[in-house]
Amino acid sequence: MRIAVSADERTGVADAVVAALRERGHEVAVHGALADGEREDWAWASEAAARAVAQGSADQAVVCCWTGTGASIAANKVRGIRAALCTDAATAAGARRWNDANVLALSLRLTSEAQLAEILDAWFAAVPSNDPQDAANVAHLGEIG
Repeated sequence: MRIAVSADERTGVADAVVAALRERGHEVAVHGALADGEREDWAWASEAAARAVAQGSADQAVVCCWTGTGASIAANKVRGIRAALCTDAATAAGARRWNDANVLALSLRLTSEAQLAEILDAWFAAVPSNDPQDAANVAHLGEIG
């Protein structure tokens, strides 16, 4: 899978996210502080990763900032993006299942490497729900605005 990853600084699990995704066999494109010559600020970095998903050059993205909140807000401003701030595996699984989230937002401050592994396991193991009510909710997201 092609995954865009952004971070506004190289602290916490920023580099570990890239390494963990590559170890899992994913093709990773980096943005923000992880890339040479790109603007590092969370709004710009997260937008770049989210646009990669929206434009089809990435299947999913992982966006990171100190709290994860700004990264998720910025990503969600891009049409077609459903970013979820996840601090644990259960939230990550639910975001994929019920919300068909295509961008995982992480806190560089709160996420340990052990939590990162659990979150990624849950994120990639979960599949979007085929329940009609869940599908209707996800479809409605594209109508809001």
